[in-house]
Amino acid sequence: MKKLFSVLVATALIAACGTTNTTTKSAETKKVTNDPVTYANTITSEDLKTALYTYASDEFQGRETGKPGQKLAINFLKEHYMKYGVPAAKSDGDYFQEVPLDILGTPDVKLGVNDKLFTYKEDFISLSSGKTDNFSLDEIVYAGFGIDDEKFSSYGDVNVKDKVVLIKSGEPKNADGIYTITGTSEGSKWSNMRQQFAAKRIAAKEKGAKAILFYFPEVYQMVVAQFGNASGRMTLSDNSEEAYFFLINTSLAKALLSDIETNDISNTIKTKMTLDYKNISEKVTSENVAAFIKGSEKPDEIIVISAHLDHEGVKDGKVYNGADDDGSGTVAVVEIAEAFAKAVKDGNGPKRSILFLNVTGEEKGLLGSRYYTDIDPIFPLENTVADLNIDMIGRIDPKRKSENRNYVYLIGSDKLSTELHNISEEVNTKYANVELDYTYNDENDPNRFYYRSDHYNFAKNNIPVIFYFNGTHDDYHQPSDTPDKIEYDLLENRTRLVFYTAWELANRENRIVADKAEKK
Repeated sequence: MKKLFSVLVATALIAACGTTNTTTKSAETKKVTNDPVTYANTITSEDLKTALYTYASDEFQGRETGKPGQKLAINFLKEHYMKYGVPAAKSDGDYFQEVPLDILGTPDVKLGVNDKLFTYKEDFISLSSGKTDNFSLDEIVYAGFGIDDEKFSSYGDVNVKDKVVLIKSGEPKNADGIYTITGTSEGSKWSNMRQQFAAKRIAAKEKGAKAILFYFPEVYQMVVAQFGNASGRMTLSDNSEEAYFFLINTSLAKALLSDIETNDISNTIKTKMTLDYKNISEKVTSENVAAFIKGSEKPDEIIVISAHLDHEGVKDGKVYNGADDDGSGTVAVVEIAEAFAKAVKDGNGPKRSILFLNVTGEEKGLLGSRYYTDIDPIFPLENTVADLNIDMIGRIDPKRKSENRNYVYLIGSDKLSTELHNISEEVNTKYANVELDYTYNDENDPNRFYYRSDHYNFAKNNIPVIFYFNGTHDDYHQPSDTPDKIEYDLLENRTRLVFYTAWELANRENRIVADKAEKK
């Protein structure tokens, strides 16, 4: 008995010592793993390569929106999020957010003013997918420049609800060339070549306009050449609240208001107008994929990490694999999700929530991201802290003059939030040491990259953004954009940079301030 007792005591002491050591090691491990480097190191070129060789394979048929290859892509993403233990963002547990789309045919439109019938394409062109309808009226509303801004509004003295609204391009400025809205010689979004289309359409729609006639003579022929034949162009599906949106030429504009060139005063115009619109389109459904890690302390504040899941599909029997565009961004988002999931498993999950958003229809006109921001945000936009958007980060821009291949173009980081830009710089210096190149960080850059990826739909809603981009190359939108041409060490570095930036945004004490956002 004595010997047995001694053995039991010794065993107990050993067990106790073992327990103490394990507890200490566990505490030490947790302390170490709270360092983001631990999780960033799980993002490897090998894992990115393995994922991309599948995602950008011929099997996925170029991932064209609404086609079978795109369905393979969304299931690939769902399976990986489930494998890593990252739940669906939607409350019903579905990873897929349906995005209803129309494949447009040329609409059958008859538009008359004072018994004169105008001709489609020659006099006007539809820029939206309206519902089949017809109506006649005895007056329209002229809303000048069609601006609704805190510093100037064209809608102050007119009611446009359920009315047809006539607007024109540009914005007011004085004789010295100083713009009313900016107070400088530089115009605002209301006269920007591309931005004013969306800004003025949205302003009129929010005021309740039934139809919008936009006079922009400088671009009319160019737009007709580009969109005159619908030829399968894809848009978000029409809904009952959508306003018809027409670009009109000079003859139609002056039939409605003869002095439109010089008249900036909003008023009601007594005129007879008829519209008979027949929608000719094919319905198709695509999907965004949304996975979510809930924040431990500030769960209602959301960091979005986005990339588009689609590409060009198959043309003339050739698969457009889209390894760089945007297979590289897609697998980066998945790997970042895995890294955050491991942090959660270790008890070091982010304080703020992270939404991993793979959007559809980017190649068709940023449709998936626009559906998310403008129609059906899973989480309120006012709770969205920032969008880190990744589109093409696996290659090198051959036109870039610097010999440092370890770079990434950053676009938009300073547009809405000084803090976001500074945090991005500081995080890179501390952890990643990637050369941050701002060559294309200019809204007036002729390449228009700021407007050409999904971050823009967040930015236009005053949500701070960073767009990570490697630039274009000879394989851009070609069947030769294949996974064997990806620089996987650069893809790893750039993906880790996005992770570190997201980690800082999610875990810092205070939410970043959008100090440059437009006040609404």
